[in-house]
Amino acid sequence: MATPNNAVTKYPELLTNDKLEIAYVGMLHNNPKGIAIYYLDLKDCCFAVPGLFDIYKLVLFREGQAYAPEAAKAGFSFPKVTEETPKMIDICKKYAAQIKDIDIEGIYIKIKKLFLLRSGYLLAPTPAIQDRILAIKNYKRYNEMTIDEIDARVKSMSYISSLNDIKINAGATKFLLEGDNNLTNGIALPFPILSKTFKGLRKGETTAFSMPSNAGKSRFIVNIICHLCFVEGKKVLLISNEMTEDKMRLCLITTIVNNPEIQKLHGQKLYKREAELLGLKFRADEGKNVEVDKEGFIVRLENESQQDYLKRLSENSTEFLKTVAATDWLSQQIDDCIYFIHTAEHTNQDLINIILDYYYKEGIEYYFYDTLKTDTENIGNLEELKKTATVLSNLAQKFNMFIGSTLQLAESPTPPLNMNINDISGSRTVKEVLDTLCLIKEVNKSTYDQYEISDEEDAEVYQPLEIPKLSNTKYYACVVDKNRAGAKPKVLFRLNLDFNRWEEVGYVRYKQVKGENE
Repeated sequence: MATPNNAVTKYPELLTNDKLEIAYVGMLHNNPKGIAIYYLDLKDCCFAVPGLFDIYKLVLFREGQAYAPEAAKAGFSFPKVTEETPKMIDICKKYAAQIKDIDIEGIYIKIKKLFLLRSGYLLAPTPAIQDRILAIKNYKRYNEMTIDEIDARVKSMSYISSLNDIKINAGATKFLLEGDNNLTNGIALPFPILSKTFKGLRKGETTAFSMPSNAGKSRFIVNIICHLCFVEGKKVLLISNEMTEDKMRLCLITTIVNNPEIQKLHGQKLYKREAELLGLKFRADEGKNVEVDKEGFIVRLENESQQDYLKRLSENSTEFLKTVAATDWLSQQIDDCIYFIHTAEHTNQDLINIILDYYYKEGIEYYFYDTLKTDTENIGNLEELKKTATVLSNLAQKFNMFIGSTLQLAESPTPPLNMNINDISGSRTVKEVLDTLCLIKEVNKSTYDQYEISDEEDAEVYQPLEIPKLSNTKYYACVVDKNRAGAKPKVLFRLNLDFNRWEEVGYVRYKQVKGENE
């Protein structure tokens, strides 16, 4: 058992409250029965006020002897009594008497929380972990946290501190220019039909978007996250066990540069492929005397430094200047932040700790987990997927937060509009836990003539699909397989992953043959 270091008198000021400590001990001295409930464990008993530790032990072994349970006395040595002890006792009693509304429980909770933080601070193996423990005191929801919740946060810091948590909208321009970069209605979605179907993204609920591998799961939720942050003004934490920080930041830049909804905010109308952004390929303005390739992109000169190349781009490409203006805007959205954590291996408890850390620290209420997988301690046991989903569902309900996730869809010959839970890769029982579930799959180009769309689900007349003008533009069908809010429509998206632009086209169905329903 760790023992308190009462020789240490200097703690970070944020973790001390001398008056509360003195008042607490004074209250126990005046009402020793209170020690039956409001006692301190030895391992957490770190008084910042010199000499107060021994006064507490006097209460424990004298006045409170008859009331203190064995757990309260475990490990304690007998107190040291000096000439100063009576004076200190008088001070404690006076402080306690000055408190009009004697609330020993409330004071005990405050004291205990500070003790836990100080104890954790002293025992922390690295300065980085100490800093994180210290930061708990400034959590936006610190006053709401219970003793047990503080204890859990302190114990989780070794794992939390090993993660590289960042705001991926911050430093967007720097990232781009460096090159080679390693039950009321909820919040609206950027897709009107799905937003109406689900009544928005509602706190207390969990949603999963299931797609096949490499179909754009992460890119899809980045679109949603951008809408939540920059249009709706919500902070979001994105936890990924697949895409790294650099890949996710590039996806974010691509999204905000090309998304018409976000373009209205940063004021730059652009249409740039992700590969062009990554390669810093920008077209020269008309009339500029600068070497370009066959596509009109400014050619980087042999042995030209990055700085010199960027200077030439700024002098010769309005497209480049507009892109930098957009990423500068992105970096400046300090209040509407997208926090990002990449963790390849974690247990369900680790996942809980990450989410709760941001819930208390930043007050975040919207979370996305990419991709929903089994606990790393149970890899290969697909039924464990339901347990992970249950963990997320319990968190969402208990703390009134929204948690969205991506989910792997199996590669199968099932036609898009015929998808069901059997097409989920892994445990199909995960559906039981989720509040909403969308199955999303590409429509084969050779079958476009088999589908038709409409702005209204119950419309008498649907329209045939248009052939996309750009070769990389695709249609994805979205089947709402579960929805606690009611309707389960089938929706069509038009998208181009090069630009990460997703457009909700309308309701979709198989083409109706005239007279077949007559």
